Amino acid sequence: MTAPDAHDPQSERPGRIMCREMAEQPEALRRLLDEGAPLIHGTADRVAAQRPRFVLLTGRGTSDHAALYAKYLLEVRLGLPCGLTSMSTVTAYGARPDLRDVLAVTVSQSGGSPDLVASTRAAREAGAITVAVTNNPDSPLAAVAEHHIDILAGPERAPATKSYTSALLALYLFIERLGERLREGSEEGLREGPEEGPEEGAEEDDRSPSLSPPSPSPSSPAAPLPALAAGLLARQDEIKALAARYRFADRMVLTSRGYGYPTAMEAALKLMETSYISALAYSGADLLHGPLAMVDNISPVIAVVPDGRGGEALGPVLERLRGRGADLVVVGPKAQVEQASAGFVLPTDGVPEELQPILEIIPLQLLAYEVTIARGHDPDAPRALAKVTETR
Repeated sequence: MTAPDAHDPQSERPGRIMCREMAEQPEALRRLLDEGAPLIHGTADRVAAQRPRFVLLTGRGTSDHAALYAKYLLEVRLGLPCGLTSMSTVTAYGARPDLRDVLAVTVSQSGGSPDLVASTRAAREAGAITVAVTNNPDSPLAAVAEHHIDILAGPERAPATKSYTSALLALYLFIERLGERLREGSEEGLREGPEEGPEEGAEEDDRSPSLSPPSPSPSSPAAPLPALAAGLLARQDEIKALAARYRFADRMVLTSRGYGYPTAMEAALKLMETSYISALAYSGADLLHGPLAMVDNISPVIAVVPDGRGGEALGPVLERLRGRGADLVVVGPKAQVEQASAGFVLPTDGVPEELQPILEIIPLQLLAYEVTIARGHDPDAPRALAKVTETR
């Protein structure tokens, strides 16, 4: 996939903005690794010095799925207990829980939704360590949080694509560094803080990389992601074939386990938002607790199969789906795709399971785009698109 040429007569075609923004993902990931990582590491160092014992994660829509991904990372990689907030407890009911020693991470593309701003402000007033993760460093959310992480995705006008993958990578970089520092602190007493703090009277700046290496080394597990993302975007013709097969679907079911579950949630949202298909996402475990009854051989089931423990946990679910004659579409390793009705093979060799969601979502973004075009709609202008959603 390449970005549309502004001088090409086809550059005014429906979906040109979403097409361009999806094509920008490899560069956005590369920019985050090269320029954003030192700043993110500095933020993680400062948060680690405050020794959080629990994490609350907040988001809406696509950002909520990024927060769910962070929940898996924090619990699996760091062993920190986490929860996803219900903002109405604060914004509608006025609850003010004691949040001392709690890390409150709020994820938002725009940083402008009133409920996100209000809940973050309330969390900080209640003693929480607050971190805003946004694509807008000048946003109200960035202003009210103690710390800010800029995902550096660049302006985004169509439904969120590059801001989602950039948010996942930013969260990964933050949480991996946080884990390193917390483990060091357990051994060395990190409560005492860094040896050299800011000069007296100087304010700390989250944008200072002084506590961090200049950028991830070439051996970083995340280093191959930009090239792998570009490779996936180059396979758009494979996705067009899937879109032709499913353009008339009235309903889709998406499922996964573990790190792949946020991907299934985000893919369902993209399909509903752009093509207006009723797309329902379930954890594979939840699918077996009732919703399996609606699965038939007509409506496709898209399974996001991680190459790792999440995929292993999903195995029995895939067997049940095949046993019911489901039209099963697999996004994942070649061996699983070959057992399905259709699918898309992901390049997972050497990619840790916790980084695979950054790749898993790309073919599903493309699928939402291609199905929407095939159904005669414009993915750049969904009926309900609002880049700043005014929820309270």
